[in-house]
Amino acid sequence: MRLRYSAFASLIAVMVASFAGPSRADDAKPVESDYYKILTYEPPADVILEAGALEWMPDGKVAVSTRRGEIYMVTNPLSSDPAKESKFVRFAHGLHEILGLAYRDGWLYVTQRCELSRIKDSDGDGVADRFETVSDAWEINGDYHEYAFGSKFDRHGDLWVALCLTGSFTSENLFRGWALRVSPDGKVTPTCSGLRSPGGLGMNADGDMFYTENQGPWNGACALKHLKPGSFQGNPSGNKWYDNAKEMGPRPVDPKSGSRMMVEADKIPELEPPAIYFPYPKMGQSSSGIACDLSGGKFGVFEKQMFVGDQSASFVMRISMEKVDGHFQGACIPFRSGFASGVLPMLFAPDGSMIVGGTNRGWGSRGQRPFSLQRMVWTGKVPFEIHDIHARPDGFELTFTKPVDPKTAADPASYKVGTHAYIYQSSYGSPEVDQTDCKVEKVTVAPDGKSVRLVVGPLQRGHVHTITAAGVRSTEEIPLLHSEAYYTLNYIPKE
Repeated sequence: MRLRYSAFASLIAVMVASFAGPSRADDAKPVESDYYKILTYEPPADVILEAGALEWMPDGKVAVSTRRGEIYMVTNPLSSDPAKESKFVRFAHGLHEILGLAYRDGWLYVTQRCELSRIKDSDGDGVADRFETVSDAWEINGDYHEYAFGSKFDRHGDLWVALCLTGSFTSENLFRGWALRVSPDGKVTPTCSGLRSPGGLGMNADGDMFYTENQGPWNGACALKHLKPGSFQGNPSGNKWYDNAKEMGPRPVDPKSGSRMMVEADKIPELEPPAIYFPYPKMGQSSSGIACDLSGGKFGVFEKQMFVGDQSASFVMRISMEKVDGHFQGACIPFRSGFASGVLPMLFAPDGSMIVGGTNRGWGSRGQRPFSLQRMVWTGKVPFEIHDIHARPDGFELTFTKPVDPKTAADPASYKVGTHAYIYQSSYGSPEVDQTDCKVEKVTVAPDGKSVRLVVGPLQRGHVHTITAAGVRSTEEIPLLHSEAYYTLNYIPKE
């Protein structure tokens, strides 16, 4: 039953509420920590743990590398009180900015700035004593920006190395701005050109390799990109090395600066457009690590979805991705903020929790600690979220983690869709351009209440579509934990 109040009674009610503090409804509004809690490790005071890479070891320890060239083994990493119960033991030191770790057959493969190495503890005393070079097929100088990010072993048994440009603008040394594949015996295969400033490498559930790219020359915003073998990823600065990569074929035509990504992709067959743009700064400013949930439900209802970190914003976002016309594309959705430092590497543990390493040295971050190591654990509660987004010829289909309230979900006013593009240019970054507003013309709620079909017009090929569903409620009358998603629509399905 609704109560009617006079204007005076309404004013008194507002005043009482303002003195009383938040209402019960406000108190009950879900927050991220209701679903995913963050536990913090505390390394010894003399350990500067600027985490660069993580790997799970067969003895149950976690290997953590640092940007300063050390590797620590963390004991009891799955403790419910890691600050007290986890210990840090130095396994190796004297290496060079380690941004990749992968274990196989008794060896820990280490991607350093200068080479891919493998190390082991041959006498069992807990300290690495054998160091071997697997490959040093790329070159470096003293430039601060010539990072080398390493992957886990792919489905073919190879490791991938993503190489930053010199100073993030040019390619002064061999294969700067390239992705290479390296077999365990050291065979090197140049695989993709056109990289600028990678922040992490990772695979989807099917084993396809991706990297995170950062805003800069030829990159209007940060993005998740598919490292399709033989592809050109968009920045031509490193394409001078095609003569050293005969297996890649001829050098692609250079893109036209000032154009749009899909205009150039239609002209340059080798150009692979970004699978997902991360609108800047709404979805961060320095995209970083990649992890895929293969936990079998131990991390919640997002099995086989990918997660991407952001160093500047100190948060983790979630990825909903699909393949259209042979190319990956999809949406980024906020997931969990509040990490203690800038998120860099991420790793799923056997119990389904996610270990997250952080650093802010040289860049700064929303999280104020200079470095951190934390673990994100599912509480067992399922948040009300947009689970997946799929492009359709005339709009989008949204699936949800819980059944929706049919009244609010069927109301077009519950949704808002706008679009923007980026200038594809040689200068640094891009503003959001070519903005349009789309009309949500029709909404159809599925009989099970778990999905809605939005007819949206007009769709804009090559644009990021910001989809807001702020008016949708669950059958429990709960709003979405995150009501916005950002879908990169490079290709519109025909069926």
